[in-house]
Amino acid sequence: MLIEEIMKKKVITVEPSESLAAALRITKERRIRHLPVVENQVLVGIVTDTDLRDVCPSKLVNEDQDDLLQKTTIKEIMNTNVITAHPLDFVEDAASVLYEFRIGCLPVIHKGKLVGIVTESDVLHTLVELLGVNQPSSHVEVTVDDKPGMLADIAVIFKDLKVNVTSIYLKPSSEHGKKILVFRVQTMDPRRVCLAIEKAGYKVKGPLGLSYGEM
Repeated sequence: MLIEEIMKKKVITVEPSESLAAALRITKERRIRHLPVVENQVLVGIVTDTDLRDVCPSKLVNEDQDDLLQKTTIKEIMNTNVITAHPLDFVEDAASVLYEFRIGCLPVIHKGKLVGIVTESDVLHTLVELLGVNQPSSHVEVTVDDKPGMLADIAVIFKDLKVNVTSIYLKPSSEHGKKILVFRVQTMDPRRVCLAIEKAGYKVKGPLGLSYGEM
């Protein structure tokens, strides 16, 4: 899935010359956490609700808070080192960037212009859908040799049992020369699936991480 399929295209932005008071008002009224800063339709920075809270003086120690927020501009606090995405980037690549850099959003740039924004919530929601976790299904893990053809061998078992697979992904194994195939299967009772896979000579875990013999 591509970023352009999940990004928000109506992006709320601010200009560098706008005040902190205006930015605070926007984040509260629109219930958003990230404000791209745009000048002449070009992204020049970003501010977050955390940035704004960090620079806001406390009313307990500063009676002139409102005046200070009106006089201080976005340009003075914005982060100009903005990590961005492209509409044709894959969602999983965006997830990797968000995780690696510990950031909450990615402005989406196309031909030098801001065309959208993707947040960590957007990416998480999409990954949940892609993995099929939001559908009635069961989690089944199968340990296989790390060599070509193993997925096809397991897929034949699902086919023979007429069990649909909602999603598949691969995770590393602690065993040398092994990989773990993780399936979401369209059944709430995967015991016969697990038994068939186990009888075929594979190590299998079902719901709650239990092996078939423990289920």
